[in-house]
Amino acid sequence: MNRLINLDILRNCLEGIVPAGVATCGADGMPNVTYVSQIMYVDPDHVALSYQFFNKTRENILFNPRASVLLMDPNSAARYRLELRYLRTETDGALFERMKAKLAGIASHEGMVGVFRLRGTDIYRVLDIEHLPGRELPAELPARTLLPALRRCSDALGVCETLDSLCDSLLDSVIGHFDVAQAMLLFADEAAASLFVVASRGYPQAGTGAEIPFGVGVIGVAARERVPIRIMYAAAEYAYTRAVREQLLEGGLESELDQRIPLPGLGSPASQLAIPLVGGGRLLAVLYLESRQECRFGYDIEDALVALCAQASQAMALMQMQEDRAPERVPATAAAPVPAGQTLRVEHYPRDHSLLVDGDYLIKGVAGAILWTLLNDFRDQGRTEFSNRELRRDPRIGLPEVGDNLEARLILLIRRLDERRLPIRLEKPVQGRIRLRVGRPLMLQTREAS
Repeated sequence: MNRLINLDILRNCLEGIVPAGVATCGADGMPNVTYVSQIMYVDPDHVALSYQFFNKTRENILFNPRASVLLMDPNSAARYRLELRYLRTETDGALFERMKAKLAGIASHEGMVGVFRLRGTDIYRVLDIEHLPGRELPAELPARTLLPALRRCSDALGVCETLDSLCDSLLDSVIGHFDVAQAMLLFADEAAASLFVVASRGYPQAGTGAEIPFGVGVIGVAARERVPIRIMYAAAEYAYTRAVREQLLEGGLESELDQRIPLPGLGSPASQLAIPLVGGGRLLAVLYLESRQECRFGYDIEDALVALCAQASQAMALMQMQEDRAPERVPATAAAPVPAGQTLRVEHYPRDHSLLVDGDYLIKGVAGAILWTLLNDFRDQGRTEFSNRELRRDPRIGLPEVGDNLEARLILLIRRLDERRLPIRLEKPVQGRIRLRVGRPLMLQTREAS
């Protein structure tokens, strides 16, 4: 292979902006040339081509696994020829899902929705790269230098001491240093195969507690496959606000839609990027960015944010370990006095632990079970101080034995209660502890869903 030219410096040619020409040769020696919608960078030695049709190219490559690909840089018009050798076809998994999402955006951009259907991802080894002679435009100067931005974000994360502050620092850094207008951070609930919003920026509503299932939209696919998903054009099937609503309607949950927290996303994003945060072998969260501008997030931004999210993942895992090491028991305190004022009615639906406060939906799931447990102990025993360890072991809450992500759920509760401005508050006075404050008398009721 030509070592002076490598795939890493040709990434701009692999964004799907200009279709690539692929030449193959059949069993009869007859060459065939066609265009493919997508050639995707895999690593410095491999690319992936979209397999969409049962055509002559497919027939040829299965007989003779050699192909020649013509690429063009969309900015400079420089042309390159790649000599490839076919290795295998993948019909599911991370690479397949990455290409499927990108192809959906390209199809929408080209007015070919319903025509482009990915059958598989063909993996090729790059044998040689040749820079072809011809007229070219001068190379453009980089629009931005990402390393300083990455360093400033990394420095901001490095001084965070709590998971709560880390969430805000990650979003604020990305918004400020990468010039992003809309972003959100979602924590994973692997037991429920879903994610929930803990922080967002750039939307009219914060959407704290809004959920999205694994596999739905860009965010859900990134979570399920644990791989970054990036789309540079509008793709309706990957606009997650629409996708989640359609799934709820198909599942017969229309009556519950008014009790769901609206997802704080753009209706029709033109660019999307979702990056999973994985630590200790577990999915911890997903960072999601979107924009109304096409081609807003290039491969360089993806690479930089993947590195930043790796640091954030390590910090999250470490902070959760530190919370687990905090003392199990809290010092005995006198029972809290019964607050005065108008009674606050809290309804609990055991089926999914949904909580309604004075008839308005608040939260559900494990977070709902945690708050319901705290409120019952406050009513019955006057307790206001609790430890993470005792909550983790409390059978009324039903946390999973592995990967319970308790700290993330507590952050969700704290932020959701603050957002609703209710006379119920949760605080974290010290590491591994939670404090409940109730400002009105409680009426706790258990309901059965109709």
